[in-house]
Amino acid sequence: MKNRGWKIGGGIVVLLVVVYFCLPVYMQEALVHWFPDISDTYIFPYERVAAADSCWEFPVAADYNTYELTDEENDFMEQYGTVSYLVVRNDSILYEEYRDGWTPETLANIFSATKSIVGLLVGIAWDEGYIKSLDDPIGDYLPEYREGEKGKVTVRNLLTMSSGLNWDESYSSLMSKTTEAYYGDDIRSLVMHLEAVEAPGVRYSYKSGDTQLLSFVVEAALQKAGNPMTISKYAEEKLWKPLQICHDALWNLDREGGDEKSYCCFNTTARDLAHVARLLLRHGDWNGHQVISRAYLDEATSPAAYLENEFGDGALDYYGFQIWVVHYRGMTFPAFRGLGGQYVFAIPDKNAIVVRLGHERSDVYERAFTIDMFPYLDIALKILGE
Repeated sequence: MKNRGWKIGGGIVVLLVVVYFCLPVYMQEALVHWFPDISDTYIFPYERVAAADSCWEFPVAADYNTYELTDEENDFMEQYGTVSYLVVRNDSILYEEYRDGWTPETLANIFSATKSIVGLLVGIAWDEGYIKSLDDPIGDYLPEYREGEKGKVTVRNLLTMSSGLNWDESYSSLMSKTTEAYYGDDIRSLVMHLEAVEAPGVRYSYKSGDTQLLSFVVEAALQKAGNPMTISKYAEEKLWKPLQICHDALWNLDREGGDEKSYCCFNTTARDLAHVARLLLRHGDWNGHQVISRAYLDEATSPAAYLENEFGDGALDYYGFQIWVVHYRGMTFPAFRGLGGQYVFAIPDKNAIVVRLGHERSDVYERAFTIDMFPYLDIALKILGE
């Protein structure tokens, strides 16, 4: 009986090995690495987004880090694996802490907060005339989208997550398009073969494929104008250097020499993210230089209320152009959000910025937002003296 048990066990192991090697490579990678984490920075190839030659740093406030977390607040930070927490007021760092070996220089994958960076780059490309109109059909830039129903999808539809394309946003399925995008090696082919399943410009439906297409639209627009560059290089020239950002960022690619995974996978620091949030607070101005137009930012950070929301009970009131819109404690403000609880808040009422990076977030939603988001804001408001 004992030998028989060993034989059965050995047979199961052999079968599992055979099944594993029969899977597509992206599924094999998903099984090896399991669930995505902010520390995935170096398991994929990347393109460097170089820091500015002249770095502008937030000074620390006179009362820097005088606030002490309560035991309850500290436990909450620990519960979800917080690694960076930063509160800025009036251009000075009021509170800052790092955990789990993180430092101000440690890069983290900000996951879908990357989408907001892509949204800003689309605005800059529009300001510069590379994208003629936000209502251009994306087929003007991507030939794969010139025919049939998907030929009706516009740049604005992608910005507002209302493309109607058949992207599968599942994070837990081994066979979803999102899993293939993260672990696969041909993201361009993946998004160019999407099909229209709903009329565009009617209903908000969060799709990472929409953001990926936006980055390809920007690159194609630059190419069309005779100024070819990758989305990484465009981010370097139009955001990282003008914002005098202090550290190189890394943008993960689908393969060596391949395409940026633009729907996710931008790796940067908490302080550098605060630079980007400061741009929102200043309506696109950076120390006297208009990096992105106020007109674009005003629309980008306002809900696209002409769309139906995902719940089917009214107008969209929580999403603009790749940027979330938060209504909390009588305030309305823009936010970046990423898997695992990567949060950036720019709060005009307080002239404040809050950045939280970490390993996990709650699985419980209150409408469009996971419930862990609000305690980070509550702690920040206490630090700000509320």
